Amino acid sequence: MAVTPFDSRILGPLFADPEIAALFTDEAELAALIDVERALARVEGRQGVIPADAAAEIDRRLDGAEVDPASLASGTRSAGVPLPGLVKDLKAIVGGEAAQFVHWGATSQDIVDTALVVRLGTALDLLEARLDTLIACLADLADRHRATVMAARTRTQIAVPTTFGLRAAGWLAPLLRHRERLAEARPRILMVQFGGAGGTASAIGGDGLAVMESLAAELGLAVPPMPWHTQRDGLMELAGWLSNLTASLGKIGTDVAILARSEVAEVRPGSGGGSSTMPQKANPVSAEMLVALARITAGNLGTFAQGAIHAEERDGAAWSVEWATLPAMVAAAGGGLVHAAELLETLVVDAAAMRARAGGATLAEAASFALSEHMTREAAQALVKQAAQGDADLVTALAELSDAPIDWAAFADPSAHLGVADAFVERVLAAARKG
Repeated sequence: MAVTPFDSRILGPLFADPEIAALFTDEAELAALIDVERALARVEGRQGVIPADAAAEIDRRLDGAEVDPASLASGTRSAGVPLPGLVKDLKAIVGGEAAQFVHWGATSQDIVDTALVVRLGTALDLLEARLDTLIACLADLADRHRATVMAARTRTQIAVPTTFGLRAAGWLAPLLRHRERLAEARPRILMVQFGGAGGTASAIGGDGLAVMESLAAELGLAVPPMPWHTQRDGLMELAGWLSNLTASLGKIGTDVAILARSEVAEVRPGSGGGSSTMPQKANPVSAEMLVALARITAGNLGTFAQGAIHAEERDGAAWSVEWATLPAMVAAAGGGLVHAAELLETLVVDAAAMRARAGGATLAEAASFALSEHMTREAAQALVKQAAQGDADLVTALAELSDAPIDWAAFADPSAHLGVADAFVERVLAAARKG
């Protein structure tokens, strides 16, 4: 088994979105690091910080350049970061007088952090697109089942009548807020990093601010007021968002797994997995993975938060903790969104099974309030409790125990006790339509 399932060729497709996971391979990281070094040279050439012909040569020579990740292992082991070894290799590729201007005025963390947020920008684009797909799927599910009556459960017990549309709307509503949060957080997450050795950009004198702003424009990133080498709040916001998102997906997985239990069977995952020995089984794999990924990401969030505590102007220990946790969190969020879409797009809803459990005991609260119009509240509750303890259907028992002028036949329809469930569904759908 691989060190983490996200890195496994066997388990990887189960845990992660392969397209997002590909952004965190060694090859993808090196390509991003080289792209940032090229962008830095172009910017510094235009600013006159390095000779324009040297900048052009660096950009040309490094276009499509590849470095073997294994060749950097020894240097990374000693330096704690791959940049010193990589810069040495890039200078060799560029060659000549221009080589000395590779990585001019930058520090390793400038390049590593900037390359990370460039890849995070691509990852967030993919996550947002997958989130949009899931939102559309859930909006359709909530709308189609806004009149599908089912029993609500609180603390695992039958409660009152509700609708499957409202349950689906409850899955949808937080996703709409996650989408808003992501749009608001993007400029705080996707910020260029450039400050040189101590965050003062002193190696290039008074040109540091201009280079930082130009590099941000070159890479399509936001400009912070100062280098954020030890200010990890943007990445912490991202980590919190990822955990928040996967928790919401885990809620969906939990609910579907319970509703799909053999003894409940109110829904059926259309893409369930089989057993190696029991032919009757259709395991809710995607639902299970939503729960697993939420738990993994929550655990990683705690570890990541430990790494957000950076000391002074550079902290290798804290920085390394981020490398061990954040990629897995991004990959897990992507995997969760893929599993959720597959689960809900193929979900089979048994409306008849839902309605069969939506009467009887679910009407206890409504019955106590209806009877309260004809007796004290305490007496009404005692009467309903007595009826519920018998073997007969609750409404049938109440009709025999009480002479209150209530149309018990009409009362027995759970659809008559849905409150403003449909209005709540409509409010969530209206928010979804706003985009």
